[in-house]
Amino acid sequence: MERIDQAALTTLATKALMSFGLKEEDAALTAQILVLGDMFGLHTHGVSRVQSYGERLEIGGINPNPNIKVQRLASALCRVEGDNGIGPLVGQRSLQQAMQIAEESGVAVVLANGSNHFGPVAPYCHIAAQSGFASFICSNASLTIAPWGGKQTRLGNSPMAICVPNPEGDPFLLDMALSVAARAKIRQALKKGESIPEGWATDREGRPTTDPKAALDGFLLAIGGHKGYGLALAIDLLAGLLSNASYLTHVKSWSDEPDQPSGLGHFFLLIDTKRLGTPQWLAQKMKDFAQILHDTPAADPANPVLVPGEIELSRYHQACAQGVAVDPLVLAYLNERVQKCN
Repeated sequence: MERIDQAALTTLATKALMSFGLKEEDAALTAQILVLGDMFGLHTHGVSRVQSYGERLEIGGINPNPNIKVQRLASALCRVEGDNGIGPLVGQRSLQQAMQIAEESGVAVVLANGSNHFGPVAPYCHIAAQSGFASFICSNASLTIAPWGGKQTRLGNSPMAICVPNPEGDPFLLDMALSVAARAKIRQALKKGESIPEGWATDREGRPTTDPKAALDGFLLAIGGHKGYGLALAIDLLAGLLSNASYLTHVKSWSDEPDQPSGLGHFFLLIDTKRLGTPQWLAQKMKDFAQILHDTPAADPANPVLVPGEIELSRYHQACAQGVAVDPLVLAYLNERVQKCN
């Protein structure tokens, strides 16, 4: 991995996205999310995504210049129609609306439709937290998981995140998808010629497997068995059905139909913590919350108890100080796109 300054990487990713037809402002908003993904160490959802997004942009699967519409449905309720725009752009526009409404009303719910894969969820929460907003953000996804007890995919590996700001430190940041393991990890195991742990996935007949190839031909398993299945459905209801987006099998497959709109939806719930008390009050409570967890005796002294988000946020701080870690091949691709654009 090479390290590159955050601003320089954002500029590079912005220009690379512009080479696919995005306007500069839209490309910059998209790049911000992807660069933050790399800063958190979520490299499968960082600037490497420019290539896969770009491939869909080139064949018409994503609209490079969407007419994103905002409809205020109630004082604290809003719908954003993404017009098949690139996912992080629709996500950013939705987040902006949610922050504006929460500033006015104390709370906001924004439902987005007509979108695509919107990158990692943690960056949206982090942006909101920096302005004092607690958040619950989620998205539905293309099919990778079978219903509990089934042997055909019917729902996606939907990502979700919950974040509570800390005015005097790092926020609580839980960012997770609802499968036991991501397909990217299974692809990595196949590339290395390694087996995968039991409980990650099944083959196409619904039988548990440790063979990564059989797993990629089959489907992922949800966390927590039937409980994870239920949670994944709940997210699809919020982000998909209620947002008037596609849901379950109505979502188009990125891999099988890349030239078709995915039709994904997103859900944003923000709470203005400044309405609940002073920054000092929240900071003291968040410090106490973390301390209770950190004071827990560790089963393995070499692995102390952590608060969700601590690892990602430590990577973020390192990236701020030393530069963002990026695969040299990804940097080469971004530079190649910029040169073609020039």
